Amino acid sequence: MIIYQKNVIWRSGMLVVLALFALLGLVLSLICGAVNITIPDVLRSLFGGQSTYHDIIWNIRLPRTIVAALVGISLSLSGALLQGVMRNSMADPHIIGVSSGAGLFGIGILILFPAYAYLLTPVAFVGAIGAALLIYLMAWRGGVSPLRVILAGVAVSALLNSGISALLTFYSDRVGGALMFMTGGLSARSWPHVYILLPYTLVGTILALMGSQRLNIMALGDAQAKGLGLRVELHRVYFTAIATLLAASTVSVVGLLGFVGMIVPHSARLLIGSDYRWLLPACVLLSVGVLTISDTIARILFAPVELPVGIVMGVLGAPFFLYLVRRRVL
Repeated sequence: MIIYQKNVIWRSGMLVVLALFALLGLVLSLICGAVNITIPDVLRSLFGGQSTYHDIIWNIRLPRTIVAALVGISLSLSGALLQGVMRNSMADPHIIGVSSGAGLFGIGILILFPAYAYLLTPVAFVGAIGAALLIYLMAWRGGVSPLRVILAGVAVSALLNSGISALLTFYSDRVGGALMFMTGGLSARSWPHVYILLPYTLVGTILALMGSQRLNIMALGDAQAKGLGLRVELHRVYFTAIATLLAASTVSVVGLLGFVGMIVPHSARLLIGSDYRWLLPACVLLSVGVLTISDTIARILFAPVELPVGIVMGVLGAPFFLYLVRRRVL
């Protein structure tokens, strides 16, 4: 009982720390940029006071900050769900092919049918769902094992990435609009992008949090989960669909942004443990801080030239991932 109470106190304290980290990321995203804005000016702009920076805050930085937060939440939860379903900390939407499916269809729209760019979100979702179904078909052998899903996902991801490369090669004169999509960036993201992402993120987050206890049961292994009355295959498909929904919505808005779905859930697990009732809220808070701070770095590091946030995430994420491998955490 005492150990349980200590765990609760520790986890509650960590959530408070992560909430402060998320708040720090949001504040830095609003005050830092080509023009630095003081916190009082930000507050006046947000709450109706007189400020010369009103348009910068409301029309540029605030929607971009919200998009960064929503993208972080969606990708981190998607990665956490896939890791839980497959019982493998290597799983994330970028590696197993879900993001690649959304990316292939999204780039296809941007290059082949640019007049229909407004259909990017539903088309990306169709691509992600198609990739997920293909992975399951390849992994099915009287049932689906997490290892076969990972291997099938890597193969499908390689296949879809080859398709993306082919499109970029054959239509090299049209790749200008697809370059940012390939890297993953938040440049010029505004209120319409917030409205696109918000419903997907809200629905996906609520469904993920509601399923946290079932994820804990699945983590025990298929045999024990079935012994406790859980329909494992049905729930594996259910949680994969939620992860796909979250990943596809972000790909349609910011492109192929990697590492978030792997690094953030694993970092949260190191801080707060593997209980999904605590892990998923920790992923939400940590991802907000990570994405907003990374995007702020991308904006100011070589100002006025702006880097795609995907480059910053790659620079930060790859060494951290190698560190985890070196420590044999993964």
